[in-house]
Amino acid sequence: MPEASQTADVSTAPAPGSHPAPDADPRSSGTADGPPGAVNGPSETVNGPPGAVNGPSGAAGGLPGAVGGPRVSPEALDEHAAPYGRPGKPLAKNPFLIGLTAGMGLLTAWALAQALVTSRSVIVLVVVAMFLALGLNPAVEALQRRRLARRWAISIVFGAVILFFVLFGLAIVPPVSQEAASFISAVPGYTQELLSNPTLKELDSDYQILTRIGDYITSGGLAQTVAGGLVGAGAVVFNAFFSGVTLLVLTLYFLGSLPSIKDYLFRLVPSSRRERAQGLGDEIISGIGGYVAGNLLISVIAGVVTWVFLAFAGVEYALALALVVAVTDLIPLVGATIGAVLVSGVALLQSVTLGIVCAIFFLVYQQVENYLVYPRVMKRSVDVAPAVTVIAALFGGALLGIVGALLAIPVAAAIALIIREVVIPRQARL
Repeated sequence: MPEASQTADVSTAPAPGSHPAPDADPRSSGTADGPPGAVNGPSETVNGPPGAVNGPSGAAGGLPGAVGGPRVSPEALDEHAAPYGRPGKPLAKNPFLIGLTAGMGLLTAWALAQALVTSRSVIVLVVVAMFLALGLNPAVEALQRRRLARRWAISIVFGAVILFFVLFGLAIVPPVSQEAASFISAVPGYTQELLSNPTLKELDSDYQILTRIGDYITSGGLAQTVAGGLVGAGAVVFNAFFSGVTLLVLTLYFLGSLPSIKDYLFRLVPSSRRERAQGLGDEIISGIGGYVAGNLLISVIAGVVTWVFLAFAGVEYALALALVVAVTDLIPLVGATIGAVLVSGVALLQSVTLGIVCAIFFLVYQQVENYLVYPRVMKRSVDVAPAVTVIAALFGGALLGIVGALLAIPVAAAIALIIREVVIPRQARL
């Protein structure tokens, strides 16, 4: 069959009343049906968009620049560019719609505020877990620099944390349970001493104190009070155990996924500012990690020194009391004082002289810690003025208690870094 018969019939005659193009090429046997810019070869029909180029004996359509491809409709192009549909027209600026939108915004803000208040305990757990993960991350990275895989480094660091809590429980629980058992066994003797006390006998004859106490015990009110107290104490212990386990699990998850979390957050920053944001973010994370590590080191030093002193002085339960001092020393401003009062009180029950000696020891050690140990450990981690540290700890404690006081100092350091590196240079350029 002749080659000309394989092409589609194309009418070259002009329509009635039309005029041929003045610069038409008489050598072309095809007709261009496409928009301007299409180039026709011999014996070809063009239906493609602008810029489509047709080869010999072929019909071209589709995307701009496609050669010999199938024709793509504008609807398909729109679906490819916007897979969820084309955006609609903007809403009319109707006063009713504006008021409705504002009302819905207020309701949404109120609902979010209520949700935040209701889930406050969960938010605190998440924030503390992230804070602990940032604090443990320097130890993990130190193990990674020794060519240890991150998962194994996390396992070692987290295992050390769990071991500390286990040892703390083993050191605290036996003395407490032993003292509680001794107190319960000594209650009858204390009661007999009170009953034989002449002053108490005189008060009982005047006000019938013992008779009222006996009536209260036999009426069942004491049993209800004791039962309610036991149930409440059990609920507190269960909630503390559940919160502790949840905190450990969240810390483990955050510690394992910390690099991916950092990368995701940095991708939210515009590319033109991403490098600077990464620098500031790494500096803040390093500061938080250094603060946590430094605080832990200071607490360990306090616990070891206290244990050595108490063991040398002959105070009972020296190891348990030293662990209490180490834990309370983590609390900013008042933690060391709380630990000193507890240990001195226990020593005072053993001997008045021993209690006074312990009080003097803690008074001297706190001065050494505040003016020698703390500045040397924290000088490379948290660059915050002492007054700002005190104010931040007070505000944090007022907002979130002990947890807020712990978090306030590194947060203040991060804010100071942003002001120093971003706000002040920007003001200098104005």
